Amino acid sequence: MGAGVIVVIVILALVFIIALAKAVTIIHQAEKGLIERFGRYKETLEPGLRIIMPFVDSLVSRIDMRETVLDIQPQPVITRDNVTVTVDAVVYYYVTDAKAVRYEVANFYVAVSKLAQTNLRNVIGEMSLDECLTSRERINAALRETLDEATDKWGVKVTRVEVKEIEPPHDISDAMSKQMKAEREKRAVILEAEAYRQKQILEAEGDKQNAILLAEGDRQAAILRAEGEAQAIENVSVAADKYFIGNAQVLKQLEVTQAALQDNSKLIVSDQSKLVNVLGLSEALSQKPSPGKKAD
Repeated sequence: MGAGVIVVIVILALVFIIALAKAVTIIHQAEKGLIERFGRYKETLEPGLRIIMPFVDSLVSRIDMRETVLDIQPQPVITRDNVTVTVDAVVYYYVTDAKAVRYEVANFYVAVSKLAQTNLRNVIGEMSLDECLTSRERINAALRETLDEATDKWGVKVTRVEVKEIEPPHDISDAMSKQMKAEREKRAVILEAEAYRQKQILEAEGDKQNAILLAEGDRQAAILRAEGEAQAIENVSVAADKYFIGNAQVLKQLEVTQAALQDNSKLIVSDQSKLVNVLGLSEALSQKPSPGKKAD
């Protein structure tokens, strides 16, 4: 075999290897490949192992289909009340049509960035500084709607726009800081006064409840003492009725007898009378003379 034949075989082998390498391509997950034939779009390849025509077809682009974040460069924007603020934002998007994002716009990243900056100026230019600082959700929603509508023909879906920072000038920032500090001090004083007021109310309420409880205790004690004294008087009255009413009658009889003896020398007392016991005559009466014996 001649040397020329060997050279031809080697060249053919190299061409075959190169052609095989160009024919076999791998599209990764979450990607899509764009194939052109002689500079003209031919097809879109899905993820996996794919075979293309070597030297005729070429993989010109791999499009990432995942959600992507585009950082918008900070830029100065003039508000409605003529205050210049620096605004920084980010855009979240994902590709819905790989062919459109490749062929419908020359440089998608620059186009979206410029579009976002322009719309930031338009939205914030219609708002005052206070509205800008307190209405970020409104700004985000307006930008997302505008960008999504503009990028729809580019095969891109804008999911959300977030304003990261709105920075006013330093002098305005200092004035706002002083205002916020004064407002915080005012709230602190109000809260302290309210706390003191609540404390006084609670202490007064506690004193009131304590006085009510003490008065109720004194009242109950007085009622119990009165009930005890009434019970004692009742017991004394019952005892007097039970044990001393007879003696009281005898004492009254003695008083009458004493009054009668002042003017009379003789008093006839029945031996059955209680005065016999009171006067000590019971023993004398018991010593009566027996019948038939004369008394001295």
